[in-house]
Amino acid sequence: MQILGISFDSVPDNAAFAQKLGFDFPLLCDTTRSVGLAYGAADEPSAQYAKRISYLIGPDGKVRKAFPKVNAAAHPEQILAVL
Repeated sequence: MQILGISFDSVPDNAAFAQKLGFDFPLLCDTTRSVGLAYGAADEPSAQYAKRISYLIGPDGKVRKAFPKVNAAAHPEQILAVL
């Protein structure tokens, strides 16, 4: 299993944020909003912030489950329940 995070922030900002919170997964940068637009985390390219959403994607690349509103504290349990 691979966990990835994506943010609209710059590489230095994401690196500092990930280090501060001790993330043990990659936090990718989507400064152009292209991934955010494709996955519904942004409604337009000028969106300042991404919506907090999550997708469980299978090894075949297909979306297995979408989580349109994510509560960061409860989300790990939601994912484990699906797995």
